[in-house]
Amino acid sequence: MQAARDLGAADVPGGVSAACTVAQWLRHWLATLQPVRERTRQGYADHVRVHLIPGLGQVRLTELRLVDLRRFFAGLAKRRNRYGKALSPSTVQRVHATLRAALNEAVREGLIDTNPARRLRLPRARRPHAQVWTRSRVVAWQATGQRPVVAVWTTEQLTAFLNYVREDVLYPLWWLAALRGLRRGELAGLRWVDISLETRELTVIQQLIHVNGRLRVVPPKSEASQRTIALDTETIRLLRRHQQRQHLSRLDSAGWVFTRTDGQPIRPDYLTYRFRYLVTASGLPPVRLHDLRHGAASTALAAHVDLRTVQGQLGHASIVLTSDTYTSVLPELHHEAAEATARLVLTTARKTGHRLRKRTLQLQRRPMNRPPC
Repeated sequence: MQAARDLGAADVPGGVSAACTVAQWLRHWLATLQPVRERTRQGYADHVRVHLIPGLGQVRLTELRLVDLRRFFAGLAKRRNRYGKALSPSTVQRVHATLRAALNEAVREGLIDTNPARRLRLPRARRPHAQVWTRSRVVAWQATGQRPVVAVWTTEQLTAFLNYVREDVLYPLWWLAALRGLRRGELAGLRWVDISLETRELTVIQQLIHVNGRLRVVPPKSEASQRTIALDTETIRLLRRHQQRQHLSRLDSAGWVFTRTDGQPIRPDYLTYRFRYLVTASGLPPVRLHDLRHGAASTALAAHVDLRTVQGQLGHASIVLTSDTYTSVLPELHHEAAEATARLVLTTARKTGHRLRKRTLQLQRRPMNRPPC
């Protein structure tokens, strides 16, 4: 392999020269990538096209060094996205993960001896925790426009939103997202065959994603995401009425629960845009469509649903993920916990004080033993 590098012309499997540039290798890697999820492949391709090739593409693969990566990622952390904001640490971490995966394959192909990306240490991306739109946060948002990265409505705010969108054709979808925590791709990919109105259950077995200008049906995000969700009587009532409207409009022939006006399935990104418009029009503090998953978990906890059940509802493989990410407890639960703690302490104190007073009275009433004369 060293001789091939010295000559700079030896071929390796797949027809890529050992003297190729980083850009040439990344394109080859994408073209020969083993089967991965469509969304993962799209993410890799975006990172390669937008960041890695412009920043590192001209460097020869065999000459790529750790110092090059440090310089590149330092600049990447200062870049602005299309909204004028600096790239988040999590985005930088994902770009790094893409490069690391591509260079790992170059090592396996014998193009390079070691992967310099494995030795690069980046600032750790902290998972944002959802913050509830309390009165003080709403006032601050109205004054400055600043909002939490991940925000959750209170129960009153959620109720106000659902009342506002009650006449929207997608009202049952917003209801399912808010109360049952389905992802937007799961909602878009939902079919009537996946719902049993008789047993009041909904089964998530697929989702819709939008890749390269096309809608594609793919499996849910993970194995745990394939789940059966219990439905309440109000949800069943809404779905029955929605099904009747579809039938009258002849939009139920394809079997999708939520459709466009022509009966075709809805693009997941349209749901994001539509939800954003409705939230703005309602005048409520902003939350993202995905934030409704956080709210669904918090609302379930406020209704005293146990954490294991919430995990199953959201389709998480780990209860730790459910606890750490999606259970931003609503203010009323904080107050309930504070009151319960105080009650425990005060009750214990009263019982202890009662026992001490009783013991004191017993000692006072006991006759004293006088010494003999």
